[in-house]
Amino acid sequence: MANGKVQTRVLDRVAWLRMTAPPANNYSYEMMQDLDAAILAVRFDPEIDVLVLTGEGDRFFSSGADIDTLSKVTPEYKYAFCLHANETLLRLEHTPKLSLAAINGHCVGGGLEVALACDLRLGRLPAAGGKAFRYGAPEVKLGVLPGTGGTQRLARLLGPAQAMQFMVEGTLLETEAAREFGLLHRTFEFDGFEAAIQEYARRFTCPNSASLAVGHIKRAVQSGTDLPLESGLSLERELQQRLFASRDAGEGLAAFRDKRPPQFEGR
Repeated sequence: MANGKVQTRVLDRVAWLRMTAPPANNYSYEMMQDLDAAILAVRFDPEIDVLVLTGEGDRFFSSGADIDTLSKVTPEYKYAFCLHANETLLRLEHTPKLSLAAINGHCVGGGLEVALACDLRLGRLPAAGGKAFRYGAPEVKLGVLPGTGGTQRLARLLGPAQAMQFMVEGTLLETEAAREFGLLHRTFEFDGFEAAIQEYARRFTCPNSASLAVGHIKRAVQSGTDLPLESGLSLERELQQRLFASRDAGEGLAAFRDKRPPQFEGR
């Protein structure tokens, strides 16, 4: 399904959202509008359990915002642009379905900030003999800061001291180094990358996984981590109570008792 600069394809309860703006998949206000609409469509679709966000081609996940466009607009427009991008990525974070960043190439600047809004980040190793892919937030070299959530998400992911050093030095890391640094959860080979990601994503879909529980785990983590512990525990109990009342919880307990694989429905 085409949606302007974001192409959507659904396969076995996995929705692939592809940022399409060759050659580097730079995002614009129009792309963020399309991404926002695609995220909402996934959120409301009961036949989708997992969202995969990737870029078009074999070279770039995204190199961030369209600098040529931003250099020609007013500071007021830039502020509104950043605000809308923040709102779009918050919508992605708060959608109670697992989101995977399938990082198919270079992932720098705002591209890294987009990936940080996904729940799990999966990197592509370079082709044999090919150039390494780079990860970084080098906005300081342009005289600005990572303004699509980078300062906040990197600090929460890496800790304030390590995140600050990473950003003020404008560090660029290769794929395996990015995994060791904590930016990536897993890496996959260059060849067969999307097929491998699809297979991985299917682990979290019905009937293989209790997707409703996965979504509630996401909600507990995303909404509860910055709350006082007592409030976070209260949120956890409320979400657990909803799961106790679900068909999947009944199936999971019955399957455990009967010593058989569960068949989850996401309900």
